[in-house]
Amino acid sequence: MSTDKRIELDPLGPVSVPADSYYGAQTARALENFPISGIPIKSMPFLIRALAQVKMAAAHANFEEGLLADAKREAIVAACREVLAGKHDNEFLVDVFQGGAGTSTNMNMNEVLAYRATELLGGARGEERLVHPNDDVNRSQSTNDAYATAVRLSVIPASRELSTALASLAAALNRKADEFGGIRKLGRTQLQDAVPMTLGQEFAAFATTILEDCDRLNETERLFLEVNLGGTAIGTGVTATPTYRARALKHLADSSGLPIVGSKDLIEASWDMGAFMLHMGLLKRIAAKLSKIANDFRLLSSGPRGGLGEIILPALQPGSSLMPGKINPVAAEALNQVCFYVYGIDTTVGMAAEAGQLQLNAMEPVIIYGIHDAMQLLRNAVLTFTKTCVEGVLANVAKCEANLNSSTAFATELVTTMGYEAAARMVKETLAS
Repeated sequence: MSTDKRIELDPLGPVSVPADSYYGAQTARALENFPISGIPIKSMPFLIRALAQVKMAAAHANFEEGLLADAKREAIVAACREVLAGKHDNEFLVDVFQGGAGTSTNMNMNEVLAYRATELLGGARGEERLVHPNDDVNRSQSTNDAYATAVRLSVIPASRELSTALASLAAALNRKADEFGGIRKLGRTQLQDAVPMTLGQEFAAFATTILEDCDRLNETERLFLEVNLGGTAIGTGVTATPTYRARALKHLADSSGLPIVGSKDLIEASWDMGAFMLHMGLLKRIAAKLSKIANDFRLLSSGPRGGLGEIILPALQPGSSLMPGKINPVAAEALNQVCFYVYGIDTTVGMAAEAGQLQLNAMEPVIIYGIHDAMQLLRNAVLTFTKTCVEGVLANVAKCEANLNSSTAFATELVTTMGYEAAARMVKETLAS
């Protein structure tokens, strides 16, 4: 982006804007007001695409309602398609942490679409706008329904990506379960010797628990298909025509390919964050399961000579700057750390969901960023753990047998024939000898 500037006016006065930017005054103000994380909203591509789909649906509906000229409709739709294709990603620079309940994100999109549509109609950036960001692109909308609809729809593809990664992990674990099916080992409870099992059974259980959460992710998807588009500011539909909502919802469903439905109570839908809390709770549950599996990999591979040593993890890197030959379970440790971070995001989302007042929750930006951040981190960590650890894990058959044979695990099988007390006496005598 060049260092040349242009001056634009908004309701607060003149604003300096980069001459070659598609965004305008309100986005420029947001960039000045929120230099917080350095993470721009373009880091959430599913949100950018969903918001462009909302704007495209609104343009079609407004044209059909007689509120938008056909030429403007076509220009806005063409600009939306360019955004969907990723052509203007670098224009979406507002920080993910922002006040205003998402208004800065909404206006960033409105301004980019307005200026690009203006160009498509023969105008130029920096001159009198042929398409206005508020009067045309944002017509019949408020941030509180357009942005709110987009954030809900953005969760669905991100959740599907996470589910795909989890399914890949489960498949890798099941392959190992088959490979380790005949390897006997010691099962443990409370870190103490328990009863015999196979290493294959242990790995199959890991896969089962992951696949359960793939199912749960698929089930929660429907919560985000109910949107409040058409409710405008607080759910009353002010500035929207009576039939606009149905038209916009139909166009949005057609363009997204999703069975979108309108919220039954638009007032409630304008502030309720329940779906996000439920989904974030599921992400925390997934993180807890993944962390448990990572812990078990670390325990089972511990030593390797002085610990359990029943599995052998791939040697990814030297484990110490001081101790030669030491190899650490770094893939599992990285997965643990991501899971711990997700626990913190769950706390953030819960507090932000509670912090809304009256007819709007102004904390929605941190809720949606937290959820997208959690899903992306979990996806990346799962894919990494699968590739660098699970796919290459080996069984230490000799150690599995040695640990099992040196334990008293087989005594439990004698309970049905000689009784608990007699079996317990035998164990005690064996340990004393």
